Order: sequence, then structure tokens, then C-alpha cells
Amino acid sequence: MLRSFLLYLSERQALKNLLSRYALGRRLAGRFIAGEEPEDAVRAVRRLTGEGFAVTLDYLGESVHETRHAEQARDVYLGILDRLEAEGIQSHISVKLTQLGLEIDEALACRNLRAICERAARRRSFVRIDMESSAHTDATLRVFRAAQAPPEVLGIVIQAYLYRSETDISELLGCGARIRLCKGAYKEPPEVAFPRKADVDANFVMLMEKLLASGHYHAIATHDSKMVAATLEFARARGIGADRFEFQMLFGIGRRMQRDLLRKGYRVRIYVPYGKQWYSYFMRRLAERPANLLFLLKNLVRG
Repeated sequence: MLRSFLLYLSERQALKNLLSRYALGRRLAGRFIAGEEPEDAVRAVRRLTGEGFAVTLDYLGESVHETRHAEQARDVYLGILDRLEAEGIQSHISVKLTQLGLEIDEALACRNLRAICERAARRRSFVRIDMESSAHTDATLRVFRAAQAPPEVLGIVIQAYLYRSETDISELLGCGARIRLCKGAYKEPPEVAFPRKADVDANFVMLMEKLLASGHYHAIATHDSKMVAATLEFARARGIGADRFEFQMLFGIGRRMQRDLLRKGYRVRIYVPYGKQWYSYFMRRLAERPANLLFLLKNLVRG
């Protein structure tokens, strides 16, 4: 019930305007967001890589409806890639296709994505397409394929809560795609997604095993200790080395688990978001785990 309510709030423009306008909203979001400016993101990436973590950087924003805004987002990513190389910082980047114009024109999103991939290839970086709501899944997969970027440059995300994901993964593995597996963070109808957490978890484990057994390099994105344990157990049983996959976790969440996995020799990549369009991302993080909301409220009272 709380998750559904928070996901509902994530789409409310009035609350978005209210929280975004005041320092209190930015203070609350600061748990999960590196900051609003590029300097904040670079500072966070430098700190995390200094601690031994890998990083993927996300310039927050989605669902643009004007071509110029999609092109502005593209240019921000091009600038990020240039700056990271100029400062000698290693980081992947994550993009949302609706931010690059998917809801305007698939061809526009594909052109912008190709430009980013070409720059990433020159900078020896890697681009991951974030998966958004199920309404965009087919279009996202079409653009991913149309971009025709090699697996070492472009990867994609698959969400375990969708019924279709096993079929999607089988097709993607056929072309050698590098996949990040996550549970999914959008409000989806029971016609397309498992409504019960136990079923999502079971599907996640099954898909994780399929990915790790494929022999390709994939990312397992979860903060669920049971999913982490299942991944470690399967990798050990199959003799899959720690260099053959990575864990991905979100900035500001599960820090102890992140450090523990790093100490055990596993690659851990932190998803670092930044930018002024943080509201929807922030609300989805709260919806994923009610403990995140309780943590923020406790710290707000103490502050």
C-alpha cells in the first residue's frame, strides 16, 4: 500500500514543484542524489573510485517532449564523457531514452543515443540504457538494437518484475548484449508484472542464473540481501569468478553491503545520479523500501 502511494506521488506535479522549490526537498533527496551540479557528480565519482568502487553516472531527467530538450540532454552527456576523460576519472554513464526524445520520435532518440555511444567509444567508456515503465519496453529494445553499438560500448537493463523478461533476455543474449538485471521500480499493472514480491524474487533468481551461465559479462543490480546471497551461491557452485560479473547498487543505499562485497573481492558499481530533475527518482527510491522513508524522517527530526 505504501509503495503504491509513493509511486502515485512520484507522478504528482504539484508535489514535485513544492519539494523541488525548497531546500527541505533538496536536503531529503541528498541521501540518494550526488547533487544538482556536474561538480557534485564529479566529486562523488572521484570519492567512490578512490575507495575502490566502479561507478555509473546518471544525469537525471525523463519524458521530455521538445526536441531541443532531448538534444540538450544529449549534449550534457557528451560533456560528461569529455570531462571524465579530461580529469582522468573512470565512469560509465546511464541514460533514459525518454530523456533523449523517445516519446517524441524513436529516430530522434536513436540519433542522440548513437552520438553518445560514439563519444563513449572514443573515451573508452560504456553506456547503459535504463529501462523505464513497461509502456516503453518495446520501443527501448528497438532503439537499443537500431543503435548497432558493440556490446563493449552499449548495454541495457531488464526488469525482473515483468512477465516478458525471460523472453527478452533470451533474445538479447543471442546478440551478445550486456545486461543489467534489476527488479523494477515503476508502478505496473498485474497484466504485465508480477504483483507479489515472492514471485518477483523467484523470477529475479531464475534470470540471474540465466545471465551468469551465459558466459557474457552482466550486472546484478539489487540491495536485497537474499538476492545477493543467491547470486554468490550460484557463482560459487558454477565456478564463475568474481571478474565475470558485477554487482550494481544505488548511491546512498546499502553502504555496508557495498563495502562488504568490495572487501570480498567482488566488483561493485555504484549508480550515481545528479541533476535538478531528481523528484521522480527520489520518490521511486522511497517506494522501493519503506525503510528509506523511515531513515529520512528520523534524520529530519534529529536535524
